[in-house]
Amino acid sequence: MKITFVIAALTLLLSACSETATNSFITDPVELVNPLMGSDSDFSLSNGNTYPAIARPWGMNFWAPQTNKMGNGWLYQYDANKLRGFKQTHQPSPWINDYGQFSVFATTGKPVFSEVDRASWFSHKAETVKPYLYEVYLADYDVETAFTATERAAFFQFTFPESDSSNIIIDAFDGGSYIKIIPEENKVTGYTTKNSGGVPANFKNWFVVQFDKPFETFFTTDNESFFEGKAELKDLHTGAILHFNTNRKEKISIKIASSFISLKQAELNLKQEIADKTFDQLVAEGKSEWNRELEKIKIQTPNIDKARTFYSTLYRILLFPRKFFEVNAAGKIVHYSPYNGEVLPGYMFTDNGFWDTFRAVFPFFTLMYPDLNSQIMDGLVNAYKESGWLPEWASPGHRDCMIGSNSASLIADSYLKGIRGYDIETLYEAILKNTKGKGPVSSVGRYGAEYYNELGYIPYDVDIRENTARTLEYAYADYCIAELGKALGKPEEEISLFEKRAQNYRNVFDPETKLMRGKNENGEFQSPFNPYKWGDAFTEGNSWHYTWSVFHDVEGLARHMGGHNSFTTMLDSIFVVPPVFDCSYYGFPIHEIREMQIVNMGNYAHGNQPIQHMIYLYNYAGQPWKTQQHARQVLTKLYQPTPDGYCGDEDNGQTSAWYVFSALGFYPVCPGTPEYVIGSPLFEKVQIELPNGKQLTIEAEGAETNFYIQKAEFLGQDLNKSYFTHGELLKGGLIRFKMGSAPNKALWNAAESFPSSVTPPKK
Repeated sequence: MKITFVIAALTLLLSACSETATNSFITDPVELVNPLMGSDSDFSLSNGNTYPAIARPWGMNFWAPQTNKMGNGWLYQYDANKLRGFKQTHQPSPWINDYGQFSVFATTGKPVFSEVDRASWFSHKAETVKPYLYEVYLADYDVETAFTATERAAFFQFTFPESDSSNIIIDAFDGGSYIKIIPEENKVTGYTTKNSGGVPANFKNWFVVQFDKPFETFFTTDNESFFEGKAELKDLHTGAILHFNTNRKEKISIKIASSFISLKQAELNLKQEIADKTFDQLVAEGKSEWNRELEKIKIQTPNIDKARTFYSTLYRILLFPRKFFEVNAAGKIVHYSPYNGEVLPGYMFTDNGFWDTFRAVFPFFTLMYPDLNSQIMDGLVNAYKESGWLPEWASPGHRDCMIGSNSASLIADSYLKGIRGYDIETLYEAILKNTKGKGPVSSVGRYGAEYYNELGYIPYDVDIRENTARTLEYAYADYCIAELGKALGKPEEEISLFEKRAQNYRNVFDPETKLMRGKNENGEFQSPFNPYKWGDAFTEGNSWHYTWSVFHDVEGLARHMGGHNSFTTMLDSIFVVPPVFDCSYYGFPIHEIREMQIVNMGNYAHGNQPIQHMIYLYNYAGQPWKTQQHARQVLTKLYQPTPDGYCGDEDNGQTSAWYVFSALGFYPVCPGTPEYVIGSPLFEKVQIELPNGKQLTIEAEGAETNFYIQKAEFLGQDLNKSYFTHGELLKGGLIRFKMGSAPNKALWNAAESFPSSVTPPKK
């Protein structure tokens, strides 16, 4: 009898707990974030190509544990077993690599400095990784390490064993560096110049390191020799070793700050951001700041892994672009220009590739962070004034990476969604300049503009790589320019020019194959044509991937394919054809190819950006249930909160932003239009705190187990279209979906319900 009673009580208790978990919003979401998501990557296969960034949202500096040597873009790899340092990093991607980096480390025993000699075994079992805190045990030295970060500073605690030979290393890296030890102040200062390009000749990252304990002895080093008692050294590669006597479990604390402006500014940054605060205070501040941002989107789910994935991807969106500005002694915003090397007033942001992030990251900012978006636009004004061009891939200055003219998308989307506070006329001037030719590197301006402007496409046979992809991206950018020109009241002749050019996608559409195809200067299509060939006429993809890059005129594309039925058949084919590929352009299967090949989704390549919006195009042809099916499959199959949790490069928040938007149930297919196309909401209930103070609630009854929408309501009225507008979402209120196990093919199948295109759908 007693056993029966106990079992019944436990059953009721577990039932209550389960109901509470299901019907309550996730709390303390920062504790669900896994910064190691995506870190199990290498050159041949990317599961994210991320590293654990210990930082504040959009911080000027990140800090990360370093498993690989200086200059290796994979600075932290999950399967490594040794650590070489704790590095201040500004790396946006392993392909772009790092700049302004230096590291600290702790050892015991005789002084060592080189990355090989000092490396220590570690284990993930003795590692704690949170956005605001990193802790690890250095097994070879019996040293416990903990650190936390602010926007421009960091606080370290090293817990040593009893030893008369405890050491803290400061490595200013190679490429030209300087170190100065000031023993009477328990301080080390210096600078690093190490970079991977995109910097002016006078580039330096100045740093100050303040210790809470006097040094017993100290050394400077040039990475080959140790100079005991020598306090200052300037060389190709410099560093310092500070020697201490320690008791068992004695903590030595160091406070670090840096500046791209000067040593004086670095010391000011230390005073402004840490001063007399304790380690625990800064940890609490960091946790609170991350929770404040993450809790702007509250979710309900009984599936803890879904919650972990959601908040881990949201964390990634909130890292880039980084703040590349500082606050001077007068409280003014100033920045070191990565374009001309001067210290100038105003905002600057960097470490972003717009080819990736125009798609969903910046639309996320326009919806959730309009003030930040305005500052970024102001930073683009400054970048244009300081370099003469808009950046397309900045780290910290112009980098020759990727293609397109996607700054036009960012700027148009911001202005057309009502965000102000920056010089839009200067940005419009800059956009127009982009259309006329190539900038200082091929990724800036428009490479091949002379052909594009005259012929309406970039020919395949004029020695301009990825020509068809450029044509498609320039055409979309021209649509954005035309829409912005209308909003700014520009001359009709100017608007008409860009409206016409926005149709240039038609010039590289092959009606025979119903795919985009390279076209020669004489007007003939390139031959032989292999739609599975990666690269060549396309960028990190093939014709099957790039054919859908007509964001602004999906209806026009569908008509070229023969109508909606033919269009959806072509969409279906992506998932039906096997993952065959031709890698002859590269000479080997690049990692993006492998990422497509291994996930068993045909030729769908979610691991790279060009095709990520394609799933949502079914809504433009009256078959939204297929969008719902495929979106949910990608959400649940290709993302996990684990070190191998992405299906390709995470890319400055873009692959994460796809997840966050899609989990909410909608996606910005065409930035530059105020529309979000509906997919399949992942959670039963979401509550979004909008920047205007209003609240948007999304309820999706049955979403945990079903992905087909049966019906939808917005503000108590039946939703008769398969998209939301930006203005509608900002009004707040209640969106209600009813989910089911079978598709409702009568929902949103009429032309009136389709998202907009330049070519209106036939009704």
